[in-house]
Amino acid sequence: MNEVDSEFFRKSFSEWARLSEEEKRLIVTHSKLVRYKKGQNIHGNKGGCTGALLVKSGSLRIYLLSDEGREITLFRMYEGDVCMLTASCVLTSITFDVFVDAELDSEVYIVCPNALGELMRNNVYVENYALRKTTERFSEVMWTMQQILFMSFDRRLALFLLKELEKTGGDTVRLTQEQIAKYTGSAREVVSRMLKYFAGEKLVEVSRGGVRVLDPAALKAFAGD
Repeated sequence: MNEVDSEFFRKSFSEWARLSEEEKRLIVTHSKLVRYKKGQNIHGNKGGCTGALLVKSGSLRIYLLSDEGREITLFRMYEGDVCMLTASCVLTSITFDVFVDAELDSEVYIVCPNALGELMRNNVYVENYALRKTTERFSEVMWTMQQILFMSFDRRLALFLLKELEKTGGDTVRLTQEQIAKYTGSAREVVSRMLKYFAGEKLVEVSRGGVRVLDPAALKAFAGD
């Protein structure tokens, strides 16, 4: 792995400076850069323990899949983000499996679970880092579940549209209704009906290119944010 790759690890892995040179070599030599096409599955379809994921470029979607095929998006990952939930064989307290797909063409470093486990056993800072990252992700998962269980879908959809605009800028959420349904844990038909209602209230304009937010302030007030 070259200097550019080592620099990426240094920036993404906050405890990098606390590793010995031997430990740095261990994690670098037991990591591989994998390129995924948009829509390609990274983790979950075949079970097993993939290892820790570090996103170099692109975007990943982490979700649950029910026996009936319903998907619930838990969170999304972007450049520099780290996910430990795919290393369940190392973090034995994780008793459920998640699915991970590439939202866009993506480059992802996968850290071998055996190397990660060795580092966690021998370096308390690495162990604390892994547990902290896992806790942060669980907080996101709990927020998602609270929204699905306790928040009406109209408010949930309004919040989702506003958060997407914060991430991408501009005034248009360039996602299909099917994608929005997956990200909000709902059905496409429900999303379609609610977007029609929003359009009737002059909050949004729906087109093949996505959803254009016409009145962000009014949508924010509608969401109760």
